[in-house]
Amino acid sequence: MKQVLRLFDFRQKVDYKVEILAGLTVAMTMMPESLSFAILGGFPPLVGLYAAFIMGLVTAIFGGRPGLISGGAGATVVVLIALMQSHGIDYVFAAVALAGVFQILVGLFKLGKFIRLVPQPVMYGFVNGLAVIIFTSQLEQFKTIVNGETTWLTGSPLWIMLGLVALTIAIIVIFPRITKAVPPSLVAIIVVFLVVLGFNIDTKIVKDIASVSGGFPPFHIPQVPFTLDTLYIIFPYALIMAGVGLTESLLTLNLVDEIVGNRGNSNRESIAQGSANVLNGFFFGMGGCAMIAQTLVNLSSGARARLSGIVAALTILLIVLYGAPVIELVPMAALVGVMVMVSVGTFEWISFRIINKMPKHDIFVGILVALITIWLHNLALAVLIGVIISALVFAWESAKRIRARKYTDANGVKHYEIYGPLFFGSVTAFNEKFDVQDDPQEVIIDFRESRVADMSGIDALNKLTERYRQAGKTLQLRHLSQDCRRLLTNAQDVIDVNILEDPNYTVAAVKL
Repeated sequence: MKQVLRLFDFRQKVDYKVEILAGLTVAMTMMPESLSFAILGGFPPLVGLYAAFIMGLVTAIFGGRPGLISGGAGATVVVLIALMQSHGIDYVFAAVALAGVFQILVGLFKLGKFIRLVPQPVMYGFVNGLAVIIFTSQLEQFKTIVNGETTWLTGSPLWIMLGLVALTIAIIVIFPRITKAVPPSLVAIIVVFLVVLGFNIDTKIVKDIASVSGGFPPFHIPQVPFTLDTLYIIFPYALIMAGVGLTESLLTLNLVDEIVGNRGNSNRESIAQGSANVLNGFFFGMGGCAMIAQTLVNLSSGARARLSGIVAALTILLIVLYGAPVIELVPMAALVGVMVMVSVGTFEWISFRIINKMPKHDIFVGILVALITIWLHNLALAVLIGVIISALVFAWESAKRIRARKYTDANGVKHYEIYGPLFFGSVTAFNEKFDVQDDPQEVIIDFRESRVADMSGIDALNKLTERYRQAGKTLQLRHLSQDCRRLLTNAQDVIDVNILEDPNYTVAAVKL
């Protein structure tokens, strides 16, 4: 029983009223977004709602982070558009299921921890870029279709839309000063809904996007040939979707960790995301990942437990089954206002205050990640580029730090005390420290303050040893830590160096 309670986190203190109201608010903001993404991908609208229900429910119960909201997200849908156009929806379902398998494997092999390698400037760029995307995506609601062409709203429809959005924002800003017992976003949606209904205002509503009425997600085995040719077709899409989905989900998990102040389980979240996507593949869902906007709506409403995510998912299902006639009348202006406030809350305004205190390369990385996120709408690519640039900068800075203290002892032995890591970036600077021709017959390199990090470092030692050997001199290595000794031992077939034993020297290797 204790294991079950631990799994579902039911032992934590839960404010049921806050969780339920937050879940209802999340459901209201998730539905039009899931519908829009489904339509964007060329899928039937209900495929987006089924994905929101399945992703939301599975990850809320089994995920690694209470408060995290998942659903049919645009980041993963974009990956599948080309497959949908070329091979149809059944191939999409097969790719979604395979992507889920990949994500489960990431969790089982505990690879989710590598999300910790994302530097803070990359996180700033990712979050700020995402805030801009959330804001600009709302501009689509200010467009309409006239004679088959999409045009901007003008005249009274535009002013009505702007007025209702402003009313929504005002309620969200002012209502918490009155009471925090009810999520202000939900209050804003209800008030604007009643205003539009009571005064019979003609404005865009959810029904104008698509119908949300349907049945329970049907079990459906993807009708694709179970052959290597099929695997060849869906494999790249599944792999990219898995990577994009996990990147966005685990970055969102990290963001929630910072907001809430405790740590989620990235591997457990990976398994939950993968399991949900496998179910999507067999229950008519387009798949998805964590949705940062809805997660922030959830947290800003006061939710901190799993219940709000469960309520949001079940609410979407109940709306599909029974509540469509009412929900289809909700004004889009109310949902736009909520999402505008989410974008404002998402933006890391502190990044402007500390920008003059950050290293120039960190500023460059943050801006670049934000721009890629905004222009390409590809969060995974933006983060990957940011991490690569940060890693290269770190390697370059570390390479410049290697240095050597040189002295000759009373016995005529020359010592080189190395400081800094020996790796691919510092090999050139390392080799420049030695004077093979003028050094005495015996030379010792002391690695007390250094460590050999990779094969490039091993190769440098091998070549340096050979240079001294050709000059008729002896080179020995001293004070190697255990992990460095192991590295050299494993490469003994390609390297020939003399390791000077020192029984009084011990170094604890840190395992990350």
